[in-house]
Amino acid sequence: MKKNTPSAAAPGASRRRLLQATGAAAVLGLAGTGRVFAQAAPKIRIGYWPVAAGLPFFAAIEKGYFKEAGLDVEPLKFAAAAQVMEAMLAGRSDGSANGTGTANLAIGEIAQPGLFKIFCSNPSNATHVLEEFIVAKDSPIKSVAELKGKRVASGPGIQNLTLARTMLERAGAGAVNVVELPISQHVAAIAAGQVDGIYTLEPTGTVGRLNGTTRVLEAGVVSHYILGDPQAPWHGGAASLTTDFLKKHPDVAKKYMAAYARGVELVRKSPAEARQFMKGYTAIEGPLTGEVPLATYMLWNEFKPSDVAYFQKFYDLFSDKGVFEKKVAVDGLLYRG
Repeated sequence: MKKNTPSAAAPGASRRRLLQATGAAAVLGLAGTGRVFAQAAPKIRIGYWPVAAGLPFFAAIEKGYFKEAGLDVEPLKFAAAAQVMEAMLAGRSDGSANGTGTANLAIGEIAQPGLFKIFCSNPSNATHVLEEFIVAKDSPIKSVAELKGKRVASGPGIQNLTLARTMLERAGAGAVNVVELPISQHVAAIAAGQVDGIYTLEPTGTVGRLNGTTRVLEAGVVSHYILGDPQAPWHGGAASLTTDFLKKHPDVAKKYMAAYARGVELVRKSPAEARQFMKGYTAIEGPLTGEVPLATYMLWNEFKPSDVAYFQKFYDLFSDKGVFEKKVAVDGLLYRG
């Protein structure tokens, strides 16, 4: 008895007909009903680091702004900003949320030119705090310079390490051996006496202050020691989309950025309401969210020449230190609409 198989005389033609039939059904969604269904919107995979600067992204998810725009957004949590960039390079992520280190993103740009576009940064300074040095609550250390010869740590990744070492040098502490620690371990490391000081990001300083174990030695330190003005905007983190996603799904990308901008607007106009959305995304929860200082946010159409200049000064530090193998021009990384 013969099996009901395609004719051996024309296997290629049979396979083509089969692929054409199944492909058409998949694309058009016919399913034997004669109806044509709209193609589903692509999933948007966004990497984030659990720091307070990611608040617009967290708020946009929890307030349903992405869903209202008909978007399927998948947040991907990473232990370090470098991992966010690596996922973008590997094609496992379509972008980054605010709080992702911009130096880490630049390294991705060097590895794969044209990898992404920044559509929102989160500038911070001594007033709008993101970064700081912390010490034990009862530590006798009164200035960053007094960390000379001490045990100092920073968050993981080349951005945190380079900044910590450079700021310690410029503050007068000299060359200090800085070790990497996951940001979730910073308060515990101080409390246990494992280190004397840590360069960290919010909400770490707030968590340590509220549980009575740490205090902020100095905040806004990148603006002070790297940019030369405590009130200068440090564009240390940014939200981005890969250029691949922007090219393949331009309309979806615009909807995503518009919904994200609603998250930024909520943080700007209703910070008390927005703060609650740190819960589940960062190490701080409940009433404690009201204590965390907030960075500011700058969308792609809000950048002034002075902002680009300060951003470039930050990038030039990494070129000068040899972390970047070549100069990275900030202007070319900004989304232009």
